[in-house]
Amino acid sequence: MDDLRIRAAVAADIDAVLAFWKAAAEGTSISDDPAGVARLVERDPEALLLAERAGELVGTVIAGFDGWRCHLYRLAVHPGHRRRGIGGALLAAAEERFVRLGGRRADAMVLDRNALGRAVWRAAEYGPEEQWTRWVKPLPA
Repeated sequence: MDDLRIRAAVAADIDAVLAFWKAAAEGTSISDDPAGVARLVERDPEALLLAERAGELVGTVIAGFDGWRCHLYRLAVHPGHRRRGIGGALLAAAEERFVRLGGRRADAMVLDRNALGRAVWRAAEYGPEEQWTRWVKPLPA
């Protein structure tokens, strides 16, 4: 893991991140477009964390903090690089960010159908809160 570098994304990374998510992430989001990722990077330049090995993008996580809650999205590791500690390193960096910002509890969005993702989050000591259901409403563009 000595050659693993974790850094915040910049605007020049947006196309590579979107391509990476198509190959490595489960599901899609309404914000999976250049404008959506650009807004994230512009609004919170430290939220989108990238893991690189030898200059190659091998993992991502979005560590969003709204001043009250810590939210984790898009934890993804390239299929050819899984089970090498990259996801754990990304989560550690995200959690360190949250603590630095004064966060007290982190939550993660995990698709119910994503069995691998659910196992990863459980292994990282996250657990589902079955009493909650996510309610959404797409907003006009």
